[in-house]
Amino acid sequence: MIQGMILIPLLLISAFAVAALWLPATFLIVLIGYYLLTLSYSFWLKAVVLLDALLLAGLYTIRIIGGMAATHIQPSFWLLAFSIFLFFSLALVKRYSELLVLKQRGQLTTHGRGYHVEDLVMLMGFGVASGFMAVLVSALYINSDKVRALYQHPVFLWLVSPILLYWTSRIWLITHRGGMHDDPVVFAAKDKGSWVTALIVGGLLWLATL
Repeated sequence: MIQGMILIPLLLISAFAVAALWLPATFLIVLIGYYLLTLSYSFWLKAVVLLDALLLAGLYTIRIIGGMAATHIQPSFWLLAFSIFLFFSLALVKRYSELLVLKQRGQLTTHGRGYHVEDLVMLMGFGVASGFMAVLVSALYINSDKVRALYQHPVFLWLVSPILLYWTSRIWLITHRGGMHDDPVVFAAKDKGSWVTALIVGGLLWLATL
């Protein structure tokens, strides 16, 4: 506890110092915004139904924006749209799995979250729809002019969308069956099926660039 109280301000000051001295000013602005949103989420907004999940998706997306700002890469509408839909779906996966555990225990509401067990059906509907929207964004991107300029053989990219559709559907099926015991991002990092999916998508991207 004491170590944490000492390390938190030291690491925070160090992060802002590095950003201010060695990274672009836009990254520092993104970092400040990320920090303020994280504080707001931790102390107040995590108790607001659905807004908590949307903010989690936004925080993951801001990390991408921060990486772009640090490396002077122009923000991509396609990537940011894909990210917000995908991570909103995954945030709802976590909320759904938590409610499912409460239902199995015979409890009706979450503590400090505002969700009710009867929200399970709606959360699944929102989450699956958002995940499929991410797949739709990826499909529309494949047909854009930017892809034709970046990839020599964009036809391989068309296989990415059905693979993402399978992965998203699988994640929600596992969650619905009560098998999502971790944060979905942590689950994906440990899951062999997710690794295989990532390798196949990576291979298709490589083939598209040849």
